[in-house]
Amino acid sequence: MQSEDLVPTSKRLRPPVVAVTGAASGIGRAFLAKVASSADFRRVVAIDEQRGDVPDVTWRVLDVRDPLLANRISDIDVLVHLAGDYALGSDAGERRAYNLRAAQTVLTACAAARVRRVVLVTSAMVYGAAADNEVPLPEDAAVAAELDTGIVGDYLEIEALVRRSLRSHPGLEVTVLRPAVLVGPDVDSVVTRHFEAPRLLTVKGCSPRWQFCHVDDLVSALELAALGTVSGVVAVGGEGWLEQEQVEEISGLRRFELPAGLTFGTAQRLHRLGVTPAPATDLHYVVYPWVVDCAALRAVGWKPQWTNEAAFTQLLELREGKHAVVGRRLSGKEATLTAAGATVAVLGTAAIVRVARKKRRS
Repeated sequence: MQSEDLVPTSKRLRPPVVAVTGAASGIGRAFLAKVASSADFRRVVAIDEQRGDVPDVTWRVLDVRDPLLANRISDIDVLVHLAGDYALGSDAGERRAYNLRAAQTVLTACAAARVRRVVLVTSAMVYGAAADNEVPLPEDAAVAAELDTGIVGDYLEIEALVRRSLRSHPGLEVTVLRPAVLVGPDVDSVVTRHFEAPRLLTVKGCSPRWQFCHVDDLVSALELAALGTVSGVVAVGGEGWLEQEQVEEISGLRRFELPAGLTFGTAQRLHRLGVTPAPATDLHYVVYPWVVDCAALRAVGWKPQWTNEAAFTQLLELREGKHAVVGRRLSGKEATLTAAGATVAVLGTAAIVRVARKKRRS
């Protein structure tokens, strides 16, 4: 036996070269800033349509959907794909086309360029939110979300691409991170907007549980995934969860309850009118539980820096001055109107519906 055989494999291997897509902004920039000076990576390559402001990395400016991507990542060991359009105001068709084309191009290019590991981020929303969900859901629980026009549908389609890619390219390792409710600067979702409403909508007979994932914790989990410390499907979130009563106490917001049929039926009509940005199924994620057990990360010693309470407190701080109703951001007169009648407001005030109809007619 040679002496080098006594050295652990992890010590003999050179640190990997990692590439990050969507590196100029958002979570991509946050992850890039974290790993730029890390000794765990030999080199860091940043990929985006524009050059960002993080120093000490190699910038490669290109559209991640470009088929020539494979030529630009031939020197990469690991690619962390964080480019995507998840803005509530985006056209649903254009948003999905972008996200699927980007994910498909990344997976195909990585297989062609012999990149050994790809890391993607979707959401724990793919498990679906339901009144009878186990709390917490195990990471290997069935994917039960509805495939609709909302952002959750994008996540489901991306994960379907991953499964097909694994069959087509068995040598490619793909890790999918599924964070709980994301919280952090510039994070804007149907769930975070739920707490911009004057009252918290609940459905009669069911109480949600709340689990949050701060961007800082997602970034640290991404680092472990990029290094191969965790792989496969990995849930990310705070330890445990907050009960609805705790959320109300911390926020000072009161709930009001409505029957499920009325809630989702009205929300779907508002979405068809163009009043709200997301389909009614997205409301499931604010009235039903979808807490996840972060077993894979816990097994390797990972612990979130942010508690659910601390992350929720920051969410409340970040929402200051913002007002929303069923995911629709309000301003000026609309905000005053909704505050005056919260029950009517959260289901979409008659005034807002009338305004939407008048605009359509004109």
